[in-house]
Amino acid sequence: MFLASLLLGASAVASVHAASSSFPAGVIATGTQGVTNPPVPTMPTTINQTSMARLLSLNSIDDFCLFAPPTGPSVIGNTETEEVAWCTKPRNGARVIPDGTITGVTFLKTDFYVQIMGTGDFTKLNIQSGDQGGELDPHGATGAGNPVGGNVTTNIVDGLDEPIAEWMLYIDFNQFCVRACTNANSTYAAEFMCWHELDEMGCEFVMPGVYNPPGTFESCDADVAYPPGWYPTATVAGTTSFSTFAQFFTGVFTGADGQPTPFTVGDTVTPSAPFSTPSSSNCVTQATISNGIALASLSSGAVGTAPPTNLPTGGASGSPGATRGTSAAASQGSPSGKMLLFPCIC
Repeated sequence: MFLASLLLGASAVASVHAASSSFPAGVIATGTQGVTNPPVPTMPTTINQTSMARLLSLNSIDDFCLFAPPTGPSVIGNTETEEVAWCTKPRNGARVIPDGTITGVTFLKTDFYVQIMGTGDFTKLNIQSGDQGGELDPHGATGAGNPVGGNVTTNIVDGLDEPIAEWMLYIDFNQFCVRACTNANSTYAAEFMCWHELDEMGCEFVMPGVYNPPGTFESCDADVAYPPGWYPTATVAGTTSFSTFAQFFTGVFTGADGQPTPFTVGDTVTPSAPFSTPSSSNCVTQATISNGIALASLSSGAVGTAPPTNLPTGGASGSPGATRGTSAAASQGSPSGKMLLFPCIC
């Protein structure tokens, strides 16, 4: 049985890479899975609420994962290298997000990325109450990723579990947003669409969209936002030029001679909002999301045999109200306008 599992895993990896050749450069991850991760996304898997797996899958409004601390209560800024995967379903050998944790979700599919925004009580995922959160991405200060060995897949493009090279996730004690960049062209590289150096600006600036209040669960198509921090300045002969915003940061660099040298990077003037908030369409709402797994069963060794999650209960709702989640003030902090606690110049 063990050999059969290995062969199945190898076959799945081969099918992923065979399909990945059609993607633009920089979209598909070429590295290996982290050492704590399964070789490929898998569902269902045994529930293990002490798992250290770090493989996220972002597939639908009720099939996605988040990074959060392995123990708590913890501050994201202090644990960014060690966060683990928490999933809405028993998958990827990860921990399961307890029912009732997530109080609202908006799932957006665009031509360049898949994006999920939501609200909840993430103290249940070991985040300290009141923590203003932080930003996680595949790079990190050392290039090993925050968290180290963290990987992300999605099947939203072609129905296959594609490993995504560029992604970013912001999370605090009660809100989150996550984006995986699934396309690129000569202007908008995946690394630009998932630009990870604006952590103090927060969700509504870096990942603009319609941010709904708790209680809303919807899946939508959406227009594509400009890359984070990009502002169109002029269009000449069909070609648009842009200005870009770099987050202001000061620090001290110690050179090879051991002498500390102060430095300053970024712009001294901070914009109040992204250039625009993309509109959503073809929205389908549902009452809630649930994995149907009793909290008492969320212990190491339980088998992941959850019943299907709730099916959509509403029809197409069109574009949600334009006034929700578009406050300029919200661009100055974490998902609800609060300042993140640590800068990232990685």
